[in-house]
Amino acid sequence: MTDRKEFRDLAEPERAHEAIASLDLSPESESVALTEARGRVLAERFDAERDVPGFDRASMDGFAVKARDTFGADEADPTVLDLVGEVHAGTEPDVEVGEGEAVEISTGAVMPPGADAVVMVERTDYVDRDDGTGVEIRTAVAPGDHTMLAGADIAAGQRALGPGTRLTAREIGLLSALGVDEVPVRGTPRVGIISTGDELVRPGNPLSDEAGQIYDVNSYTIAAAVEEAGGDPVLYPHAGDDYEEMERLLLEASEECDLVLSSGSTSASAVDVIYRVIESRGELLLHGVAVKPGKPMLIGRFPDSAYVGLPGYPVSALTIFRAFVAPAIREAAGLPAPATATVDARMATEERYGEGRMRLMPTGLVEDEHGRTLAYPVDKGSGATTSLVEADGVVTVHPDTAYLAEGEEVSVRLFSPDVRPPSVLGVGEDDPALSRLLDSLDSPRYLPFGSREGLRRLRNGVPDFAVATEGAEPRSDERASGDAASDAESRSASTGSELASYVREWGLIVPPDNPDDIEGLADLVDRDLRFINRGTNSGLRTTLGNAVADLAEERGTTRHELVESISGFELTVKAHESPARKVAAGTADAGLGLRSTADELDLDFVPLGEERVRILVNPNREEKAGVEELAAALDSTLVGVLEGLSGVRP
Repeated sequence: MTDRKEFRDLAEPERAHEAIASLDLSPESESVALTEARGRVLAERFDAERDVPGFDRASMDGFAVKARDTFGADEADPTVLDLVGEVHAGTEPDVEVGEGEAVEISTGAVMPPGADAVVMVERTDYVDRDDGTGVEIRTAVAPGDHTMLAGADIAAGQRALGPGTRLTAREIGLLSALGVDEVPVRGTPRVGIISTGDELVRPGNPLSDEAGQIYDVNSYTIAAAVEEAGGDPVLYPHAGDDYEEMERLLLEASEECDLVLSSGSTSASAVDVIYRVIESRGELLLHGVAVKPGKPMLIGRFPDSAYVGLPGYPVSALTIFRAFVAPAIREAAGLPAPATATVDARMATEERYGEGRMRLMPTGLVEDEHGRTLAYPVDKGSGATTSLVEADGVVTVHPDTAYLAEGEEVSVRLFSPDVRPPSVLGVGEDDPALSRLLDSLDSPRYLPFGSREGLRRLRNGVPDFAVATEGAEPRSDERASGDAASDAESRSASTGSELASYVREWGLIVPPDNPDDIEGLADLVDRDLRFINRGTNSGLRTTLGNAVADLAEERGTTRHELVESISGFELTVKAHESPARKVAAGTADAGLGLRSTADELDLDFVPLGEERVRILVNPNREEKAGVEELAAALDSTLVGVLEGLSGVRP
């Protein structure tokens, strides 16, 4: 039996930062073409080797003159000079300006010999004279007016750019003006990325749900985050949990990269072997950090590279990367910390916590009716990848914090300076009509947590609107069966005004042609059929529960007795299509669902009734711009959306 690596002494986050800072991630400098230099960082000082401009030139269209010939000229008493030629940009002057003479000149053209100023064309006029064409000057100019002398932009030998300068369009312009076509820049840290775990499959390859396989999220998520931090990600093949293969890949990556990142295989498990590879082929600096999420973090070094082991769950891996690893990559690349990406907010709801270690809490943002920013926790568990896009940033919770009170001020470190709160935030029933409606809004966010959760959060004042089925609150007999939320959560309360509502047909989704001849709810009770249900927060689940209660009353029995007779009643899945997909896959004979879903997936449908879906607005947010946009969309597009779905009507 293999010994398990235990997390006995978790390091404080400060020690983890120090350990990563001690690693050498800096790559060798390199030269790149100017066309590829944007965003790179200069590796050394850059001095100008020539004047820019390299000649005295006109800074506007007009006439090159000797300034002293214009002294005293004005609108009332102009001076007339002889016009002796012209000079255009990009040509060498073939004329010299003598006393009393002028030369027509274009912007950017070389100043002809003898001229020391330019009179703008707007203050001149041509005049015909017996001895030829002249130019009337109606203003006086001083030497140097409307000209740019050689080296005025930057002079030969002058320090043009210093080491560490990040090359943007401005610096690229200066370098091109100096004739530079190749630039010495700091190397981009190469970061090898290895995802481990026998259950992982790369996207694009076949996936076996029966074997418990999942797609490799971390390789692509972390690669994108490495690029955002200024690194060059290199994806290596999936390692599995085999020691020899993992050792081979880690050593290969360490020879080719400045930093090696792995995700997974860092927790205290018999199959988690990465820390053993590090200990045997390099140096393990740290194993385990007092932070949530991300306790099982590894930090070490190989002979030729640095190493950091990230947790396996995507949310944990990305959170730890951003907090600990990204700053080190930016420093190695010579890039500054990103623009301030924190916002002050108030907690929209109370959040309790008491695990005694620092917590990096994924957080969503929403604006209240006054435009003030509110924060709410987004925590479906570290394994939920949707938390990656539903969260806007992270709130750091001190280990001694027992809870964050509603209204308490917090600082949210945004995932990007570009992050903005959604225009409107909704919570509630998962519904195909609503999904289509949201497409017509500008940057909405909708959390399909079910009718009951939507109503609960609306009562707590977090979202702008909630979507719930009529009668989503369970009846007393349903609560007694243990199938419902607590009485406290289920009691009636003011949930604001109704923006709109519509009716959808619900029932049992069955295979094509209904091979088991299912006719209604009684078949689930009386026959040995495999059924799959929706989660307890779903309004559709409540509607079914009420129908079972009605059937029980007809039969003179209890709802609990009938529920016990339905094989799979407690087997629940998340989304409105999930039961139908189980039926289509052959793992269930019937599933709870909507007619529109059955038609969409080419399955058969046994109707059981209709239920009304209500869109309810937070009473304090009715005048919020996003809510007004939602209301306008409901007025203008709801009927059209419903017409595209079967079994749904206003």
